[in-house]
Amino acid sequence: MSATTAGSGPVGPVTEGAGAHGPRRARASLRAADGVRIDAAYEPGPGPVGGPVVVLAHGFTGDLDRPHVRRAAHALARHAAVVTFSFRGHGRSGGRSTVGDSEVLDLAAAVTWARSLGHSRVITLGFSMGGSVVLRHAGLHGLARLRAEAAGTARGTVPGAAGTAPGTAGAAPLAGGTAPGTNEGRTEARGGAQGAETAPEAPAVPQTPPGPGPGPVPAAAPAALPAPLSETDRLVFAGGRADRTDLVIAVSSPARWYYRGTAPMRRLHWLVTRRLGRTVGRLGFRTRIRPGDWDPVPLSPTALAPYIAPVPLLLVHGDRDPYFPLDHPRALQRAAGTHGELWIERGMGHAENATDEALLGRLWRWAERTGGGAGA
Repeated sequence: MSATTAGSGPVGPVTEGAGAHGPRRARASLRAADGVRIDAAYEPGPGPVGGPVVVLAHGFTGDLDRPHVRRAAHALARHAAVVTFSFRGHGRSGGRSTVGDSEVLDLAAAVTWARSLGHSRVITLGFSMGGSVVLRHAGLHGLARLRAEAAGTARGTVPGAAGTAPGTAGAAPLAGGTAPGTNEGRTEARGGAQGAETAPEAPAVPQTPPGPGPGPVPAAAPAALPAPLSETDRLVFAGGRADRTDLVIAVSSPARWYYRGTAPMRRLHWLVTRRLGRTVGRLGFRTRIRPGDWDPVPLSPTALAPYIAPVPLLLVHGDRDPYFPLDHPRALQRAAGTHGELWIERGMGHAENATDEALLGRLWRWAERTGGGAGA
């Protein structure tokens, strides 16, 4: 049995029913803020009701029923509840893929649903395109929070000063600064796993974030919006707090748009930009792709990474990734400053297919140590 939430706003609770220990396994049809129907599934974890939940965002051409997505979900479900969903244009979801732009609304709907099921701590975990989406989602929320706090400071009040929501305590630093649970001035591969490389020390992040923007944001005045915002970015920026995340993990994420430096990425651009390529995507990969260019171009993961703090951030990348070389995760880590932690995994390829159960277990242990594995 599946259920559908009508309307284009945040979704409400949608499950197949609740047992004595909370929601059961469920399949649901959610609606993103722009009205697109999103296929989602819920798998309860071993912990108590209200414990942490992982919202898993797959890569381009994936969907929640793909074997590599199910494998990751089952491995994580040994530790926590898991929500999986298919991005627009993928699997049973409606709409067409925008390859990282409007997909932020799909993630927001999944996070809102996870919270409606009683989970107080949400960990967003994305792979490849899904990694860029979880970074953009968290960064847009951080940018909105910073703007609200700046506006409150100008009025003599700071929103949230009397009691902030879990995962949002304190102000997001624009340059440097250390959030609770992060490493001072460096990132490192934790967990003692063999083959993990410690990333080099990152330089301080300039006050102007990478990418489009009007210049440094004054701390005591309403922050100027990076311009122009895409319609999707505006929807997330203006949204509520129900779809916020408490911890972000991005695996094999690109740092910037339009990268064509590797053969797999040149093939992907052909798939997306050519009519024949989109036909191949629909028939061969079950992925429906929207034609046309972005207008305006959405803010990139690197442009939004400085705004994710103080939400804990982990970046994971393989040194044998055939799609995105190591300058991508290092650019993201530099943009996040002292806040972002980077693991460079020796011998690892790309995204879900290269993420084995041992690495998934290490990701969960990192989340536990960082606070994402504890109830709020």
